[in-house]
Amino acid sequence: MKTSLQFFIPLLFLSFSSLAASPSVITQSDGNQTSQNEKNSGIGRRHASSHQSPLQPLFTWDNATIYFLLTDRFYNANPANDLAYGRKKDAAPLRGYMGGDLAGITAKIKEGYFNRLGVDAIWLTPPVEQIHGATDEGSGKSYGFHGYWARDFTSVDANLGTEADMRELVDTAHAHGIRILLDIVMNHVGPQTEQDTAWPDSWVRHTPVCTYKDVASTVSCTLVQGLPDIRTDSNESTPLPPFLIDKWKAEGRYAKEIGELDQFFQRTGYPRAPKYYLMKWHTDWIRKYGVDGFRADTVKHVEPGVWKELKQLASSAYEEWKTANPLKKVGDTPFFMTAEVYGYSITEGQKFTMDGGSQINFYQNGFDNLINFGFKSDAKKDREQLFSTYSARLHGDLRGYSVLNYISSHDDSTPFDLQRQQPFEAATRLLLSPGAAQIYYGDETARDIDMKEAQGDARLRSFMNWDALKANAMQQDYRIADVLAHWQKLASFRRLHPAIGAGIHQKINDRPYTFKRTYDDHGRHDKVVVALDLPAHQDNPISVAGIFSDGQRLRDHYSGKTAIVINGRVTFASQFPIALIAQDAP
Repeated sequence: MKTSLQFFIPLLFLSFSSLAASPSVITQSDGNQTSQNEKNSGIGRRHASSHQSPLQPLFTWDNATIYFLLTDRFYNANPANDLAYGRKKDAAPLRGYMGGDLAGITAKIKEGYFNRLGVDAIWLTPPVEQIHGATDEGSGKSYGFHGYWARDFTSVDANLGTEADMRELVDTAHAHGIRILLDIVMNHVGPQTEQDTAWPDSWVRHTPVCTYKDVASTVSCTLVQGLPDIRTDSNESTPLPPFLIDKWKAEGRYAKEIGELDQFFQRTGYPRAPKYYLMKWHTDWIRKYGVDGFRADTVKHVEPGVWKELKQLASSAYEEWKTANPLKKVGDTPFFMTAEVYGYSITEGQKFTMDGGSQINFYQNGFDNLINFGFKSDAKKDREQLFSTYSARLHGDLRGYSVLNYISSHDDSTPFDLQRQQPFEAATRLLLSPGAAQIYYGDETARDIDMKEAQGDARLRSFMNWDALKANAMQQDYRIADVLAHWQKLASFRRLHPAIGAGIHQKINDRPYTFKRTYDDHGRHDKVVVALDLPAHQDNPISVAGIFSDGQRLRDHYSGKTAIVINGRVTFASQFPIALIAQDAP
């Protein structure tokens, strides 16, 4: 179901973020040349101070800018929790805990980092308690820093913080107009280690390993050897794992957890099968903290109907939380779910072709959005081909749904720009494309995602490069703070204007390349014009005829300049190669 558009004025956030970085964040490059690899030449050395906009954002998930981070790799605000449960610093490179925590995310929200970046939602890797020990899947000794090796779905992992830290994070995000997406896993639990006993056979299977020849060998199997697969196909009642019972008793919360489970199964009528225990535990994070959506992991490896049932339970929990917390909620949008259906591309529309040829419509099984694995390749195409094709898809067979585009991610070894040679162009293509946008932490600061000392997906998971940003370091032939400024301007404009990601695209001119986006949904209207590759050192009249009227005052949100429409054209006193044009605020 398509989400409705919402107004939201944060209660505690006193002014909306600037459309570029504040002076405290952006350091001028003092004449240094920008990347010769960039089509947007001139961007890096001509960033102006920001324009403070009085506008408040209109929100729809179809246009959302979602910041995806690995909590352990983002920011360390509490060194006291860096090694919990007896974990050690003995992992292979980038495969152990590095200190990032929930309090670190909260600190950056309070600093205004995400608001300046134009972020609508933060996607957290699973914060649930992980296996305590380490294992080796073939790439070196590894701990569950990433969050995908759950031990106890009801607890916050102590390496990341406490329940109080989680609550403060969500409350602080909401107060700043930012929603929280929680990463959840229904497919598997953490592997057995010397410190972590096995899950009962009634809960998980250990064989066969998936061969991906058909649906059965994709779903009813383990992803890799040693990673227990949850029996989501079972409707047989099964007792709790003994180790969980012992753990809860030792922590003094056994009676509470059992009482809540009894109430859940009595209320829903579900059998006490593994998948329903997990649905209860996952939706508890909504009832307890008010998370606004789920990013579901390994979706095609679970029966589609499981996700549909989870969405129903999650939606009910979210409505209950909003009713109980009217001053904490961010707008009144429904609960949101996006899916990692590995290999899905927007070109497939609503139906994903599984291994063996069977087709499944995951949109009709609980999901509002699917992660678009095809974008990183599509982004290399001609801009007009990219934008017009995506617009046609989203307003054609995908109408009512959306996709989440990305240029890099935590487990994709072939991103759009592995060596960070095109950080400006990467932002332009991602943030101006139709659909929702995923910023993988450090995309906006050209963080290294090819760490040679590590193996496998760990190479993509370096710690956030805060020191390089603070120093405004020179990297290749650009400065880090100039890259961030470009991302901030584009994403903040996008946040103000749902027409960017959710509107209809139409080209206006080839040279300079100019297009319009128009949005009309449930009585909400928005329209923008964007011009790219504007020649430097000259006035550049931009056609806006048919979109804006003569005499209207428009603002270029990239430079902060304003101008009046004359004879269907507008000219800004700007030397930037980009213009982000909308009606100026009254």
